[in-house]
Amino acid sequence: MDLGIWLPIFGGWLRNVDDEGMPPTFEYNRKVAQAADDAGFSTMLIAELNLNDINGPSHPALECWTTASALAPVTDDIRIMAAIRPGFREPAVTAKMASNIDHISDGRFEINLVSAWWEEEMKMYVGDWLDHSDRYDRSTEFVQILKGLWSQERFSFDGDFYTIEDTILQPKPVQPGGVPVYAGGGSEEGRNMIATHCDHYLMHGGTVDKIAGDIEDLRERRAEKGHDPDAMKFGMAAYMICRDSEQEAREELDRITSVDYEAEGFDSYDDFVEHSELDSEVDLKDYSVSNRGLRPDLVGTPDQIVEKLNAYADVGLDLVLLQCSPMLEEVQRIGREVIPRLKSAPVQG
Repeated sequence: MDLGIWLPIFGGWLRNVDDEGMPPTFEYNRKVAQAADDAGFSTMLIAELNLNDINGPSHPALECWTTASALAPVTDDIRIMAAIRPGFREPAVTAKMASNIDHISDGRFEINLVSAWWEEEMKMYVGDWLDHSDRYDRSTEFVQILKGLWSQERFSFDGDFYTIEDTILQPKPVQPGGVPVYAGGGSEEGRNMIATHCDHYLMHGGTVDKIAGDIEDLRERRAEKGHDPDAMKFGMAAYMICRDSEQEAREELDRITSVDYEAEGFDSYDDFVEHSELDSEVDLKDYSVSNRGLRPDLVGTPDQIVEKLNAYADVGLDLVLLQCSPMLEEVQRIGREVIPRLKSAPVQG
């Protein structure tokens, strides 16, 4: 199993903690990215949100793709996964940008395709909002154009949302077959789109049994669509609290989940619930940490955490993308205490 990180472009992950000591600046995020690279993390995911989903819309947040491009030449080994929301960008231009970043990073670039859930943000930035099914139909066309332009000398497409004619894209990405595309989704439309058109599947945090079921479901759908299920990788978001003792870790968990229901960071909660066809119930305490990150319960000592991670590896999980706070110090701690243990621990799966 590989460990990756979420880059803290919002200045933190905790919706009810005012100051996590993580300024939402490029300088701080560069330090985190380089620390994760040095510590042996495999991947960093950069979210694409033009508003700050964690601390509230009035707070600053870095832009995803310019940040990804700037980090490519100052890191060496860590893969750079930039999220993309089709409502914000045209697919042919996105394919060109992705190919360029793939060259800058020497073949380390990846995409996380997000069909969008935040109505307020979309109306602010593009003045438009689609219902759930239409958003996935648009995402389907978007990824078809990406892959067509990366694989063909000239590519045309005529769909309900996008039309391009005899388009040339050069240079092609460094990676054979193009830039890998991850995506997440719990609805029927989302899972079918991912199984048919995407390379890999990302999930919110969940229990071992929940993740095992989701992996099996996507593998079956992938096979039904005529694709090799063994070629698909599976990733999960999680929040990690690593401490010298379990008591210390549990005390930190209690601190960060004492929910302030009036905190500005919870303003996006109603949009998230209303516009996402969720496959499990979410409450405000769960939402106090991003991406259902507490559900895997990666809380405890390094040995306890490695044991839990290996339970996920046993059911076929390939990648865990971590959030933690404060990010720089915790990335360094996990690099010292968890990654060496994880690499040396036997896996039964």
